[in-house]
Amino acid sequence: MARTTKKVKRPAPRRRPFIGEEFLLDTKQARRLYHEYAEDLPIIDYHCHLDPKSIAVDRRFATITEPWLEGDHYKWRAMRTCGVDERFITGNATPWEKFEKWAETVPLTLRNPLYHWTHLELRRPFGITNVLLGPDTAKMVWEKTNALLAKPGFTTRGIIRQMNVEVVCTTDDPIDSLEHHRAMAADPSMPAAVYPAWRPDKAMAVDNPATYAAYVAKLSAAADIAITSYDTLLEALKKRHTFFHENGCRLSDHGLDEVYADDYTVQGVRDLFGQVLAGRTLDPLSARKVKAAILHELAVMDAERGWVQQLHLGALRNNTTRMMRTLGPDTGFDSIGDWSHASSLARFLDRLDDKEKLTKTILYNLNPADNELMATMIGNFQDGSVAGKMQFGSAWWFLDQREGMIRQLEALSAMGMLGQFIGMLTDSRSFLSYPRHEYFRRILCAMLGDDMARGLLPDDLGLVGALVRNVCYENARRYFPFPVYTEATHATRSHRSGKRS
Repeated sequence: MARTTKKVKRPAPRRRPFIGEEFLLDTKQARRLYHEYAEDLPIIDYHCHLDPKSIAVDRRFATITEPWLEGDHYKWRAMRTCGVDERFITGNATPWEKFEKWAETVPLTLRNPLYHWTHLELRRPFGITNVLLGPDTAKMVWEKTNALLAKPGFTTRGIIRQMNVEVVCTTDDPIDSLEHHRAMAADPSMPAAVYPAWRPDKAMAVDNPATYAAYVAKLSAAADIAITSYDTLLEALKKRHTFFHENGCRLSDHGLDEVYADDYTVQGVRDLFGQVLAGRTLDPLSARKVKAAILHELAVMDAERGWVQQLHLGALRNNTTRMMRTLGPDTGFDSIGDWSHASSLARFLDRLDDKEKLTKTILYNLNPADNELMATMIGNFQDGSVAGKMQFGSAWWFLDQREGMIRQLEALSAMGMLGQFIGMLTDSRSFLSYPRHEYFRRILCAMLGDDMARGLLPDDLGLVGALVRNVCYENARRYFPFPVYTEATHATRSHRSGKRS
């Protein structure tokens, strides 16, 4: 007699709201990790491109177009891809016209991180939920966000306060006056500590003698030192380095296609630098030697001051000559590069380590193929002097989306030490980008919660929750020597975190 198989009716999967409380959190462990250990922690935004003047004067935005679309080349790239004319992106269209074009673009960004970011940013700080931005909702979102932006809680400082930001590090050239940082340091009403970060890329850009001469003239004026040689260049840079330190700077940042670590002699570099000052164009190998020498000396300065150095590697910048000529740099025409980093990076770090001049260092890669390279490279130079001295930085630029973050976390976990990681940063020009920290925290908790549910990690909330708290906040607080963390008042300021933990 044939046996009949009884069909078991499986319950339909529970449908969750888009970007609700359980967004990305598929297990009960993930939800508890996020809500009890990560959600309420302060933010240490140790690398961003926010305008310090806007914070100093507590800028009020007239419309949502200003904080959302000004300078945001992520959105600009998406709009161009969707056929939006440049007039509505960087041109002279009205704020409403630009916002309307962005709203028309948003529904086409499904599965691009911009779709998640857009709706996370509507949720916080604007409180707009259960609304998908598109042509049909554009007017409502425009009116509601603009009304909120007119209120005190939505100025630049108001947004920083709402998002529980404790430290902001801007990106500043050695020639910058730091007048706005000094004003903020003297203002007791500031909701967060705002420090400069030293970005000396232009001091190394010797490829174009005419452009370099114009920059050297500005550096000479800022340092009040006549730069007539390689030695006086270093003297001027050291003087400005001291000035930055006196104004709270504790970390540097280098945006490099690759690390320059070619062999050189000091006298050889002096001769080559003299040729640059004389207006002669160096051959590529000679230019690399000069860059290697300057980069090494800058790293030594950081070590002697106890700063943290950051190396952002692998961006192929300004690919479009026509648009570079029209709009300039940082306007959305960059891509992932494919340089080979291993040997030059190892040589650069070893040269410093051999002289005991290797400071705390954060390495960021733009090509995901280099994840494992970076995760293993940092282990070569951990010296036991401080926990996590060498860091594999968070997924950067094109990689700071869900899959990119997961891949960075997986490589670091497998080949490094996740528990010593200093976590997320915004790397943004927008004051509305702080929900990227929420995005990272949810992704981290989802990964760890899934491991707990599958028996790959102990189902011990206290054990894993401590790791979450460290990665999302505590490690960065301990790692960076910011003045705010050496003040006697810090104990009363820092632990605004974990109201549910």
